[in-house]
Amino acid sequence: MTTKKENIKVWYLNHSGFAVQTASHFLIFDYYPEKGEPFWGKFDNGLINPIELKDQRVIVFSSHAHFDHYNEKIFELRDTVTDLHYVLSDDIKKLKEHDKGDILPVHFWKEYDYQDMHIKTLHSTDVGVAYFITVDGTTIYYAGDLNWWLWKGDDEHSIKTMGGEYRHEIDSLKNEKIDIAFIPADPRLEENYILGIDYFLRTVDTKVLFPMHFWGRYKIFDWIQNDRLTIQYQDKIKEITHRGQLFELEITK
Repeated sequence: MTTKKENIKVWYLNHSGFAVQTASHFLIFDYYPEKGEPFWGKFDNGLINPIELKDQRVIVFSSHAHFDHYNEKIFELRDTVTDLHYVLSDDIKKLKEHDKGDILPVHFWKEYDYQDMHIKTLHSTDVGVAYFITVDGTTIYYAGDLNWWLWKGDDEHSIKTMGGEYRHEIDSLKNEKIDIAFIPADPRLEENYILGIDYFLRTVDTKVLFPMHFWGRYKIFDWIQNDRLTIQYQDKIKEITHRGQLFELEITK
């Protein structure tokens, strides 16, 4: 059997923000600089540099309207980038006002063919959507806030409902092969921080996974390293140590 290798670059920007460069696309997910810092800057600092993207085919994704996943300043990229498109959850307000023919509003449980990508959306257990994307032969799962949100003190009904909703969404991917996944590992959930990742990796064939939504608390990677649940799949999880970190992946098909 002939094998094929895809070279992919992934930058960790901040919180749930990532940039992914494939053969002919540059994808930006849930871009969120910290409050008080410049919105644009250098990739090395976890900020998007529009000048470096001016000749790229750029697709900007936002999974939902929460402040840590969407900011309307993303439309300023139009000033610099010519081949620019937006894929935005339809819970985000004023999309029609912002649209200049370059926005694809998406709803959960739908499929779209757009800019040489195939996009399938899942229903978040919080707000908005998650994305399953096929682009340039690479499959990417970006969870947004689709997670197993089990909080200390939740009542029995909430616990049962959340678990069922999360499993239902992830089970829809069980026959897929995911090259790169981005999934929350929120330390505010305490010992339940790993539930979403654990179920995903035990259910879906996945090559590489990036934890996210950890609010700058990099200690979460110590938790993962020492968690008995992760022993079987620790080699799939990438450790993030700082904003602007670049991962150069070679995905074998």
